[in-house]
Amino acid sequence: MKKTVVIDVVGLSKSVIGEHTPFLKKYIADRHITTIEPVLPAVTTSVQSTYLTGKWPTDTGIVGNGWYDRVDSEVKFWKQSNKLVNGDKIWDKAKKEDPSFTSANMFWWYNMYSTADYSVTPRPQYLADGRKMPDCYSQPAELRDILQEKLGQFPLFQFWGPGANIKSTQWIADASMINDDLHNPTLTTIYLPHLDYCLQKFGPDFSKISKELNEIDTVVEQLVAFYKKKDAEIIILSEYGIAPVSKPIHLNRLFRENSLLQIRVERGLELLDAGASKAFVVADHQIAHIYINDPSVTEKVTALLKGVKGIELVLDREAQKKHHIDHERAGDIVVVADKDSWFTYYYWLDDAVAPDFARSVEIFKNQATTRLKCL
Repeated sequence: MKKTVVIDVVGLSKSVIGEHTPFLKKYIADRHITTIEPVLPAVTTSVQSTYLTGKWPTDTGIVGNGWYDRVDSEVKFWKQSNKLVNGDKIWDKAKKEDPSFTSANMFWWYNMYSTADYSVTPRPQYLADGRKMPDCYSQPAELRDILQEKLGQFPLFQFWGPGANIKSTQWIADASMINDDLHNPTLTTIYLPHLDYCLQKFGPDFSKISKELNEIDTVVEQLVAFYKKKDAEIIILSEYGIAPVSKPIHLNRLFRENSLLQIRVERGLELLDAGASKAFVVADHQIAHIYINDPSVTEKVTALLKGVKGIELVLDREAQKKHHIDHERAGDIVVVADKDSWFTYYYWLDDAVAPDFARSVEIFKNQATTRLKCL
């Protein structure tokens, strides 16, 4: 089989390729560029799972970056086990055809305990005193030590949050090339996150993101040059593009005002009690899952949603089938925002009692303030 590398440049779209990305502009000018029709939702984990399995969210079960676990009665985002993704991956199918086929998954999500031959993914150390230390996880385990010996500790805090910068993307690119020299996998999938946070903060405003565009352009050029020397087929793609929004939709606040939400007070601050609520919302950019614990309020919830400006689609279980998102993990109702709106998770009515994580960036709780669209 032809040696292949798939480079996932997060947030890359035609709207940001130009004078600040000279390599990419020249590279695609001589090649075919395709506009990808996205799955619903066009968010990281759903799109990546579809790329790797060729299946819809209704089949993979990845209905968003997170969902409500009805058994644990907990909202769970950014879990890591590959066993959450239903369906054979492309490397499973390829190995059946050619037992000598090998694969490396470099930071695409759901990357723990997968059937890929080589994998590396963020995995902090959680210490007894509450600290979170930068680290990563690999298969085989010794690959982590080899990479960190050569490249230094994986820069976790430059991967997520307000400190995100080119350092983590460069580390991933360098690690991918080192792994290729060590193991020469037939297929390598590489995740480059650099544009995600700057685009979420500023949208495609070149006066504010030109530096980041130039930085990612340089890293992509390094990877393309490296894999060209290996005579590899090179595929550059993205999961979504990002554009500005101006209208937040606070569905949990609406539900609270209509006696559907249950709130706990801890240390004087408010927390949503999902398991005790009659209905509540799990927001994920421009899509939101509404989970209904008390079926008697279903009509009330539906009526409330139909009166909200900024909602473009209201999908019950039957309507979800058309959009290939009808899975048990999906909300009883799924709503999609219009082009200028996005969903918040906010449920407090007074900022003085907002939870402590509301004013920080926390990978499991923060919601972006931009909308996601297809390329």
